[in-house]
Amino acid sequence: MTTMANSNAERTARAWDALEAVPDPEIPVVSIRGLGILRDITVADGATLEVTITPTYSGCPAMSQIAEDIGQALDAAGLGPWRIRTALSPAWTTDWISDAARERLREFGIAPPQPCGTAPATQPLHFVPRAARAGVPDTVTCPRCGGRHTQEISRFASTACKALYRCLDCREPFDYFKPY
Repeated sequence: MTTMANSNAERTARAWDALEAVPDPEIPVVSIRGLGILRDITVADGATLEVTITPTYSGCPAMSQIAEDIGQALDAAGLGPWRIRTALSPAWTTDWISDAARERLREFGIAPPQPCGTAPATQPLHFVPRAARAGVPDTVTCPRCGGRHTQEISRFASTACKALYRCLDCREPFDYFKPY
């Protein structure tokens, strides 16, 4: 039994390594693991890898592509059989984005969100603008020049997860990954 447990642990570790390289299809400079979409990998039924993913929001159109990319990576690593489980609860939060992914977003020209401080299992509902909440900044820092004089142009940018901003210092537009 110990041998099976060791081989399952080794297989799971190999799966984490293989999936570390799977990029987000909408923001390819970060991995699905770095964004917190890849939640867990376990061995179910003694043989099947079960990969748990959580969409950044319930209507995310990239989830089918993410599932396909996961399958290709696992197949290429010889880690079948596998299945993908989508978990909607707890809901994804920008707090799950790793520090390394936040830096890659910034380098790519997308202002990363500040941590919201939400608990991983539950999130309270707030019916006030985020800027009015304690700990949430009321300004967004420009990822290009670091300026704090920025202005929201549109609540939606290249994807529904981002807002379009403009820096009033360097005059460059940029996406801001909305915190939630």
